[in-house]
Amino acid sequence: MISAFRIRPWATLAGRVLALAFSVCVCTMAHADPGSSEDLYLDALRAIHEHRSQDAKDILSKLITIEPQHAGALLDLAIIQCELGNAKEAENLFADIVTRFAPAPAILEVIAKHRAQGCQSPRANSRFSILLERGIDSNVNQGASNPNFGLGSGANHIDLQLLPEYLPKKDTFSTISADYLRELTPGSTIGFAQLRVRKYDDLSQFNTLAIGVGVEHPWKLGNWNVSQMAMLGGLTLDSHLYQTQQLLQTRVVPPIKLPDSMQWSLIGGVTRTQYPTLLGYDANTWELRSLFSYQKNAYRAQASIAYLSDRANSNRIGGHRSGELASLQGRGKINDQVFGELGWTFQRWQSEQVYSPGLIDVARNQRTQTIRAALSFPVRENHSVLFEVRQVKNRENISLFEYNSKVLQASWLWQGF
Repeated sequence: MISAFRIRPWATLAGRVLALAFSVCVCTMAHADPGSSEDLYLDALRAIHEHRSQDAKDILSKLITIEPQHAGALLDLAIIQCELGNAKEAENLFADIVTRFAPAPAILEVIAKHRAQGCQSPRANSRFSILLERGIDSNVNQGASNPNFGLGSGANHIDLQLLPEYLPKKDTFSTISADYLRELTPGSTIGFAQLRVRKYDDLSQFNTLAIGVGVEHPWKLGNWNVSQMAMLGGLTLDSHLYQTQQLLQTRVVPPIKLPDSMQWSLIGGVTRTQYPTLLGYDANTWELRSLFSYQKNAYRAQASIAYLSDRANSNRIGGHRSGELASLQGRGKINDQVFGELGWTFQRWQSEQVYSPGLIDVARNQRTQTIRAALSFPVRENHSVLFEVRQVKNRENISLFEYNSKVLQASWLWQGF
């Protein structure tokens, strides 16, 4: 979502094509050696395409130092300086281009257009969306699938039956979610805030409110694209603070040549989770994820696999645990009026220690599979109606924790800008 948000074209396609043609024409006349300068220019164009204006400016400045006759780089740099609000620097470059290269009328028209519009500091982009949901959940409380369970072993084994309050409870719910994103620096750092409130019709003790705020900053490390994110979040249950989280995450995109529609990245991070009202549950979770993504026109897909290490901060039941996470997500256009979405997620946790010596003499092994399908119908500009079904199957070697859940819901999404 964050990456899709940073869409702020600062020059028309026609202007970009003219600049490139202008560069080829003048550099050919000057018999310039492309070599490393051409690589720098391609890096600059890539930065422009990814809306990293400051990076593009730095690369073009370096390129012009190496090759002062690179007319296309000069024009690109002039436009970027103008878009960043650096009027004096932009005008000096425009004047230099007109004086030194006698550009064609089409290039003069591009320069005149920017001079006429003026070079003002760009207004920060922002995006706001609201999601309203109405649905039914077959297992609000994650009640156990099997009402019978056993404690102890051998001669001390006891068969027991769960009380009704620990069995699955069905209820209908309403949810409102709001997301806000804003550029803190042009084409670079982004701040965001998220709010989600869910209210059940009967089981009000499971009402939740979740809020999160964070910041994401992209930068370059040689030819590697790097993005770092920090986030703070909190969750209330039945109007009481239940959980807090602090997240630090780094994403790197190696300089591997792939088709334009594909990207591979590595994600590493740590999440600190605290439970103010529960003892022995606080933990730090470390994650290393490999993510492959595809996006072309109205179609996109993601596949990821991750290793997880959950380190307990105190004497937690079961101690530390390790796990794996795999997911497949896809979205595509079925026809002009319908979009489809499919998703699958599998997560496994394996505890290091026996869950409860003498009572439950096994280390907990949890395997959770989630399947999701949705249809989206755009009804007007920036408005969509969604219908979604989601199934969760949680399988464990301790029957107390096994559960199934199905959710059906209808949603209305408004994406404001």
